[in-house]
Amino acid sequence: MVLILLLLISNTASFAQCAMCRATVESTMSNGRNLAATGLNTGILYLLSAPYLIVAGVAFLWYRNSKKEVKRRENMNLVQRRLNQVLGRI
Repeated sequence: MVLILLLLISNTASFAQCAMCRATVESTMSNGRNLAATGLNTGILYLLSAPYLIVAGVAFLWYRNSKKEVKRRENMNLVQRRLNQVLGRI
């Protein structure tokens, strides 16, 4: 958790990871075109966000199912108490 917080707080310049990507960005920037660099940055952000969205989806489904289970158990306990009350009075 601390590592994630430190990564979010730190603000460092990022460079392309592979040599071919870096060479492509440098050559297009020197030619005055910025579309390739923008496309690469967008692709990197897309690839970065996918795992987080998957984890968030799984966490949401887990939370929703746990709420349903709690509600089901409460209903079963309520039915059991009422049944005990009725049988106790007979």
